[in-house]
Parts: sequence; C-alpha cells; structure tokens
Amino acid sequence: MLPLETARSYVLDRCPARKPERVPVADALGLVTSSEIIASESIPQFANTAMDGFAVRSADVADAPCELRVVETIPAGHAPQVTVGPGEASRIMTGAIVPPGADAVVMVERTAIISEPSADPEIVRVEVSVPADNHVRPIGDDLGAGEPVFPAGTELTAGHLGVLCSLGMTEVEVFGRPRVGVLSTGDELVDDGSPLQPGQIRDSNRRTLLALAQRADVTPVDLGLAPDDPDAIEAALRTGTETCDAIVTSGGVSMGDFDYVKAVLDRIGDMRWMQVAIKPAKPLAFGTVGDVPVFGLPGNPVSSMVSFELFARPGLRSMMGHPQPIRPPDLAFAAEDLPRRPDGKTHFMRVLATPLGGRIEVRSAGGQSSHMLWAMAKSNALAVVPDGTGVRAGDKVDVLLLD
Repeated sequence: MLPLETARSYVLDRCPARKPERVPVADALGLVTSSEIIASESIPQFANTAMDGFAVRSADVADAPCELRVVETIPAGHAPQVTVGPGEASRIMTGAIVPPGADAVVMVERTAIISEPSADPEIVRVEVSVPADNHVRPIGDDLGAGEPVFPAGTELTAGHLGVLCSLGMTEVEVFGRPRVGVLSTGDELVDDGSPLQPGQIRDSNRRTLLALAQRADVTPVDLGLAPDDPDAIEAALRTGTETCDAIVTSGGVSMGDFDYVKAVLDRIGDMRWMQVAIKPAKPLAFGTVGDVPVFGLPGNPVSSMVSFELFARPGLRSMMGHPQPIRPPDLAFAAEDLPRRPDGKTHFMRVLATPLGGRIEVRSAGGQSSHMLWAMAKSNALAVVPDGTGVRAGDKVDVLLLD
C-alpha cells in the first residue's frame, strides 16, 4: 500500500495550474489571482466625512460652544458649491465631500439649530471643540494609487471582490475555474425515483460529488449514469474529456470482474491504479486522458466522499492555482474514545466537531463503515487516527474541518 502523501503528491504533480484568464469580477468568487493587483486609483478619491454633521473650520470652534452660519447642505454624491469661511459651517451627510475652507466635521449629535425654521441663514450651535481632521477621511485613507492591493495567489472572497469594484475594476486576471465532469457507473444504480428491483440501489454518489465539486468552487458538469458496459463507459468518458477540464468517476476501480471503468481507462488513458494506506477510500485510480486529469474514486458512498476530500479536491484546487491546495488539519481533543483496530492504515473517522472552552472537541458521528452515508452526512469533520488502537477520551487528535 502507498502512503497517503505519496499518492497525493503523484496527483498534485499532474494537476498543474490552468492558464490565467480574465473573468468578470462578478464571476470571480473563489478564484485565485494569477498576478499582483495594483491600485489604479486612490480610495477614497476625495476627502469625505465619516459622520452626518457640520463641516467647520477647527479654529472657529476652538472656544466652543459657539454659533456658526450654515451656508450649504452637502448630500453624499454631490459636490460642494460654497467655500466655508470664518464663522461659517456646511451641513454635511456621511460620505459627502468635505468642502473647501473646512478642515473638520462636528457630528450632528454635538450641535443644535438655534435659529427659526425659516431663517436665512440658519444658525447652528456647536457644543464642542474639535481638532483639524476630526471625522474626515483623507484621500487614499484605504488605498493609495499605485499601492499593492492583493498579491498573486490570493483566493478571492466577497471582501476582495468589493475592493476590486471600489477600484473600478470590472475584470480580474485569475486561474480559470475548471469544468469538472462527474460520472457514476454500475448496473445496480438507478436515479429515476422508480421502485427498486432486486439488487438495485439508488445513485447517491453522483449528486454528492457534484455538490462537493460545487463547494470546491469548480463548475460541476453532470455526465450521467453509465451501465456496466465498456462501450457506454467509454462514450461517457470521451464526452467528458472533450467538454471538461477534469473528470471524477465513482465505482469500477477495484479488482472485480465487472470493474469496466478500469479496463476502459487503461485503454484510453495513462492511468495509475493505487492502493492507499487509508480507510476508507483505499482504492484510487488517477491519471490523464489526453491532458484531462481523471479521478477514479471508489463506489462506496463514504469512500467516494473521503477520496474526493483527500485527492480530487486538492487536485482541482491545484488546477485553480491555490498555493496550498490541501486542507490543513486542526488540533482537536477527543470527547470520547475513538477506537479502531491496527491494520497498517490511517483511518479517517467521521466525527462531530464542537468548539468548547477555547478548543475543538470531537465525538463519533455514528457508524464508520464505508456504506454508512447517514453518519457521514451528520459529521462536520474527519478525525485523522493513525495506525493503532485508536484515540482515548481527552487525547489530542488532528481533524479536517469540512464545514
């Protein structure tokens, strides 16, 4: 059996980053920048107020309380029309341009209009003195023109996209989002909701893997369900390699007489068939058809999900230019015994992780067999349990937090 890291390194070496491309900022969530982004303009581009209030000359309010003439009202989005002179103030709304002549803003809560409603000009009473620049956001307070914004290799989050929009960018150069085809195989599988016939089971893997692909920020493509027929499997795989950037299959990668996926991929691709020292998900097929990576995952539903997490997700993230495509482990503590038997493998146990008292505690999510999808669905983490007899309650254990 191969060590996990050996198998995963083999996969990552064959999943290079895709060519950079420009995509609309609106479509860039989760993608990775391929080059450094430099601010083409300052944010903000003009000095503006952080508060509703009155723009004043700080020298005029040094001996507050004092009374000033209101010469203008400046809403956000409108340019001031009047210069603030001695003894004057402009009413100003949050985000509006600080008018010429003024060098500070007094928040409205520290002022009061003391003139009659119809008076011209209005008179405002300022109750406090303020220093120059009070509540004024200067030009470039957030970013200055020419300043580095995000380095190459940045995974774009909602906040990143907001910054790009604030810089006026409509497109950004990133490593493209791969299209990933997902194929289920097996005569025993049905997916039309009809009553099951003897020996049949419902196909859960394809929907699960399509969802995992979507969560990995790739574009999932449903390649359907192929029977145990070499011609049908080859046709589905050919379609996938012509229309997708990577393929994920489930089932047909073990050593059985009807594991036709293995036979077809051996004929049309450059594949490696591995037995990895992990449980679940020991069998793994990986290789390429042309230049399209193919991940052949096991058919048991939990095995396919764990295999996707350990191999397909890192490979796809590598194609997207992620500098660290592998999910890093977190340290947790076992809230109960997590027993296992020695077998030369690392076990990935389905657990419930809960933050408690400044640390993470985990307990079993239920049955650990590779067909028990319900327990996998209830879990939010995988406990990485090394070969041996397991982890005792209170012991440290590494976990992969899935959610």
